[in-house]
Amino acid sequence: MFTIEILCDLADEAEKRLDRLGYRNITVRCGDGYAGWQSEAPFDVIIVAAAPRDVPQPLIDQLAPGGRLVIPVGTLNQELIVVEKDQNGSVRRFSSGGVRFVPMTGQAQKQQ
Repeated sequence: MFTIEILCDLADEAEKRLDRLGYRNITVRCGDGYAGWQSEAPFDVIIVAAAPRDVPQPLIDQLAPGGRLVIPVGTLNQELIVVEKDQNGSVRRFSSGGVRFVPMTGQAQKQQ
């Protein structure tokens, strides 16, 4: 498993906490989650916990066939979007309802 945190201090703390709790199968990286983690793709599941204005194309590109992306999208009025990629690479998106997450920073801010 992999996780990305844009704030390096939080990434370091997460890595230490996961280690203390005995999780050895999670790799933590300090970086911009908007771009995903291309070198480790494809992913069966991507879960995002900060809201960009739109679904980042790099995350869709990094989904494996049969994969699913769950991401909050929007500014003030946010929706939880589920993106599914079928075995042929076709993508389907649907809303799972209204949510409120912190805004995504980094490259996502430049997309506004």
